Amino acid sequence: MKKFFLFMCMSLVLAGCSEDNDPIVPEPDPVDPVDPVDPPEEEDFILQPGDTRTYMVDASATEETVALFYQLKTLSRTNFIVGQQDAFSAFYGNNGGESDIKKVAGSDPGLLGSDFMFITDDNNNEQPNNWFYQQEQQIIADVVEAYDKGMVNHFTWHLREPYEGDHFYADEMTEFQKANAFKSILPGGANHEYYKEKLQKVAEVTKSLRGSDGNLIPIIFRPFHEFDGGWFWWGAPYVSPQDFKTLWRFTVEYLGDDLEVHNILYAYAPDNSYSTATTYLQRYPGDEYVDILGMDNYGDFLPGDASKLTAANAKLKMVSELAKDKVKIAAMTETGLFVPNNPLPANFYSENLYEVLTDNEIQIGFVMFWSNSENVYTVPVPGVEGEEDFLEFIQKEEPLLLHEMPDMYNLPN
Repeated sequence: MKKFFLFMCMSLVLAGCSEDNDPIVPEPDPVDPVDPVDPPEEEDFILQPGDTRTYMVDASATEETVALFYQLKTLSRTNFIVGQQDAFSAFYGNNGGESDIKKVAGSDPGLLGSDFMFITDDNNNEQPNNWFYQQEQQIIADVVEAYDKGMVNHFTWHLREPYEGDHFYADEMTEFQKANAFKSILPGGANHEYYKEKLQKVAEVTKSLRGSDGNLIPIIFRPFHEFDGGWFWWGAPYVSPQDFKTLWRFTVEYLGDDLEVHNILYAYAPDNSYSTATTYLQRYPGDEYVDILGMDNYGDFLPGDASKLTAANAKLKMVSELAKDKVKIAAMTETGLFVPNNPLPANFYSENLYEVLTDNEIQIGFVMFWSNSENVYTVPVPGVEGEEDFLEFIQKEEPLLLHEMPDMYNLPN
């Protein structure tokens, strides 16, 4: 069994994914033509329930998954759901019990973020005394709890490199691994079967998710996130746009066609380096492979340069407009300011973040804060700096917590 260091694994709850000082390598590869999209004839297009499958990746999606797409798309016209990664399992000060958002705002978040990382780890032997398997079971329990409450479930995947199975950060890998890891899991690659085994585990767990109503639980799946940066081994410095598209398409087709998983919405989500539609779509696999157009963004919220907030809004506006044109769902798929590692600006939530998410008639379905942890928070709890400001943010008209959300899993007649 490979050596595993728990400290390294659990670092995910201490910091978000991106490393904002990491250089973004320019994309030299030619850009494939983007699939043409016929814009809706109506200027103010409104998605109809009966037409929803037309715009989704999976024409065989479960009814609840279709309803989730419809509700997120419809809700985004006026509101957005507020969620948090690991909301039921990671707490500021290790103060467990209710989610930290509920502690401060009186309601659970509307979206729960989870991760396939431990579930697909090489060390998960599926035995009851195995730590990784125990994590798998806890994640499943949290997802079921969230669905039964009416929340949305979202999965990230910090997939470890396929040679040793130890790392996902590129700076912890050898030069050979960085140069070859992604290519090796492409169809025909040396580690392609290994990658298929990981997808089989993803499928096994996803198809096992059932609520107390007996229905399969829909999930949002966001593979290969922040692919424009260089901190992950699937990032732009190591992967050509064409190889990225090839593996994305294989992943969607293998899960849906071969493994018959029909309760997934697929989210495409770079970090914050793209400011134009042309660059944002450079690795886009096509409308038939993506349900949600996302963007992660931490760097533009760091204190010190107010102009970055305007840039953040413009980037999100670009994503929002693409989602409108393509009849997809736009989202801020990860964000947050890590306090007290960073000074918290006055009115960070109620002005800085709120204005980025709402100015210029942006339409997003959700925003997800990264995890709280023992010593760091992205969402304040009672008694800490930012509590009143977060409450002011959440009491505005557009942000929704669980208690304000519609039924996300029923399609109107």
